[in-house]
Amino acid sequence: QVQLVESGGGLVQAGGSLRLSCAASGRTFRSYAMGWFRQAPGKEREFVAAISWSGGLTNYADSVKGRFTISRGNAKNTVYLQMNSLKPEDTAVYYCAASTSVVAPMSGNEYDYWGQGTQVTVSS
Repeated sequence: QVQLVESGGGLVQAGGSLRLSCAASGRTFRSYAMGWFRQAPGKEREFVAAISWSGGLTNYADSVKGRFTISRGNAKNTVYLQMNSLKPEDTAVYYCAASTSVVAPMSGNEYDYWGQGTQVTVSS
């Protein structure tokens, strides 16, 4: 069982930066691939970024490549999402998730545990 708690969301102007954190409980954190997803009002949940259990493999949505960076600190049971050059269209609730996959899955169906989400609002 893994419990996930996101933090770091907030209101930022376009062009600004935020760093999201996701703290995980459980001794087996390092064995899980981790992902970030987001959901804007009236839209489907979409994949943002994922990282394998070792940190050696990452995947990004095309819309965030070059602007967002996912990383993990296994000693701290935490995964991060550094978001730079934010745009109004990045506004959404951001969720972290944990997967038993050995890669860095991009489908939400491959994730077993989800956090409650943190709101990110980017003003123009």
